[in-house]
Amino acid sequence: MSALLEHVMSPEVRPFAIAAAMILIVGSIEVVSMLVGASLSEMLGINIDFGHPSDNGVINAISWINVGGVPLLIFLLLLLGAFSIAGFLIQDIARMVAGPLPATLASVGAVAVSIPLVRAASRGIARVIPKDESYAVGLGDLVGRVGEVVIGPLDQGPPGRVSVADIHGNRHFVWAVAAPSSSPLPQGTMVLLVDRAGTRFVAVKADDELKPSKPTLSS
Repeated sequence: MSALLEHVMSPEVRPFAIAAAMILIVGSIEVVSMLVGASLSEMLGINIDFGHPSDNGVINAISWINVGGVPLLIFLLLLLGAFSIAGFLIQDIARMVAGPLPATLASVGAVAVSIPLVRAASRGIARVIPKDESYAVGLGDLVGRVGEVVIGPLDQGPPGRVSVADIHGNRHFVWAVAAPSSSPLPQGTMVLLVDRAGTRFVAVKADDELKPSKPTLSS
């Protein structure tokens, strides 16, 4: 066991061991956050619309690699996993031929191998996961939806959080502020998302006819 640990933490493979450890850490945080009613996926901006061009060059680069448009958290785990596996394989092959490569050189090679692997994997995962069960929807699809203030009150200052369901019934927790003409919207208020700027939405109090009806015992 000590020999395996020494091999995994040796300098030439350390970046790939760190990437593997990050997969475990991120996965554990996601499980814990889901147990407390939140989601690391939402905090990481899983609502980014990878299917359309963006003014942000970073998002466009991610969209090109994440050709399947899978949620951001899955994309990050795919990237870390591909980088880690490719790096270990490169160093194992190099060790059998002549000797391990410098970590920097091996990392460059691992990145070059990871990009096509992640593109292929994201495309495959997007085909396996039905679109109507996926969280990969555009932020614009949430404008016009009714949600509930879960962290508030919402005013014209720092944003609060609104829980809102998309057209597929998937729950999202988005940042929002009250419209300029609106009074503060306390926690528990049902609001209508009327606009957005980037990842921040603008909300007004929802009219009674827009509020979802509460389930009855018969239903």
